[in-house]
Amino acid sequence: MRRSAPAVALGTGAALAAYARGDFLAAFAAPSGADLGSLAGASLRGSRSTASTAAAAASSAPSAAGLPCAVGCTVATAALVAAARARRGSARRASLPVRSVAVAERAGTTNGDVLSPVNPGLNPATCWPAGKPCFTTEYPMEYDLKDPKGSFEKVGKFLLKEMEDELPGMYELPRKEVEWVRRSLEYNTLGGKMNRGLIVVETGVELLKSQGKTPTSTDLCRFAILGWCVELLQACMLMADDMMDGSLTRRGAPCWYRLENVGLLATNDFLMVEMFVYKALKRHFGQEPYFVWLVDLFLETTFQTECGQLLDSICSNCELEELTTERWTLLVKYKTAFYSFYLPVALSMLVVGVRDRASYDTAREALMLMGVYFQAQDDFLDAFANPEELGKIGTDIQDKKCSWLFAHAFHEHGTPEAKEYLIKHYGKCKVGSEEEQHIKDLYKELGLQELFQKYEADTQTKLLEYREQIEAAGLPWSVFERFFAMIFKRRK
Repeated sequence: MRRSAPAVALGTGAALAAYARGDFLAAFAAPSGADLGSLAGASLRGSRSTASTAAAAASSAPSAAGLPCAVGCTVATAALVAAARARRGSARRASLPVRSVAVAERAGTTNGDVLSPVNPGLNPATCWPAGKPCFTTEYPMEYDLKDPKGSFEKVGKFLLKEMEDELPGMYELPRKEVEWVRRSLEYNTLGGKMNRGLIVVETGVELLKSQGKTPTSTDLCRFAILGWCVELLQACMLMADDMMDGSLTRRGAPCWYRLENVGLLATNDFLMVEMFVYKALKRHFGQEPYFVWLVDLFLETTFQTECGQLLDSICSNCELEELTTERWTLLVKYKTAFYSFYLPVALSMLVVGVRDRASYDTAREALMLMGVYFQAQDDFLDAFANPEELGKIGTDIQDKKCSWLFAHAFHEHGTPEAKEYLIKHYGKCKVGSEEEQHIKDLYKELGLQELFQKYEADTQTKLLEYREQIEAAGLPWSVFERFFAMIFKRRK
């Protein structure tokens, strides 16, 4: 019998109230205009058919009930909750094989814990148009650890194509705009060293090994997706940074904003690249109970990086006396260390089930040390590396940056004559000018090349001192050892 609109409304209200307090069976029973009893039954039936049957019933709920999409999605979510519980329980009982060992045992999903088994990616407010949300759970490629960079690139191209393919149907973008987005993504994300992304995969592998597990190809692909999320974040930061700094080249090619017909359009482009981070997270991890923690980590890290970018960009309004080594350390900690070093490792820690805050605190300390050192290298290479080898033309002197070299030259190792010349020309000369070259020569005369070599050796010694703390926190030292080896004494 078809219920009246008031009856449907009352039933819907009861369903939502029951859902809010966690009484899912009551939520199923309330709006009788749909066959929600069978929906609940589908969610609670045997282990082999639970997921598919419940999902099918959930998807049919809105039309069967004649209810708004939001209500239907809410009911569908409740069905999926029950399905998830039944699937998890039956999998434990039957010891069924799983495609991903990283998520086979989800720490923190027991009753009463802070993590909820509710599918967090199934948001009734964004279930539009038809087909949303899309979740990827299987990967067509086999991830080969013997070819880590090649495998990582394959996953990256798969992800970019996946995102591109959503644009016409889900966002109504015409062909021209889709082609523009594709070109922007490929130009700004592919072709780099990919160290940040690769370390996510390597960290995940080492963490699983330390837990006595062997990662599956699905595990590796999912770690690689997170790695590409880091690469996308890196890309959007560099696109914005290049515009603010007036940089000329990036990775041996003209900066994106300098290309014909791009210009200020790059502002929207880097914002879109950043949003693709969250699109990828939802599509590949939206059904995981730790999804919200991944999102929170990216949001927090992005804001930390933007704080660092402010500390960097505002240097053009500072007096040279303000560009101290203390300011430099604060600047690079926030601009570089969090997103380039802590983020890749913390992502894999969350996925494999590390829940002890002390483990994250210990990892962060060691990774901050590496991140600060990495930016000191960048500053050193900006002045002394060959632009062809470095892949970009250094502009720190022209841009009046608070760099490692300047801070030490002006505040700690400079002569009166050197300081006078810096006051007159630092931030006031052009790239390639005699004045710029003279400042580089001053850095050499003040012994900053030798000072940097000592700083490198001291950093290595300090990092080794963290080994005992890291292993005591239950983390494999190999993660940190490998990460540091990737950057130690780098030349580009």
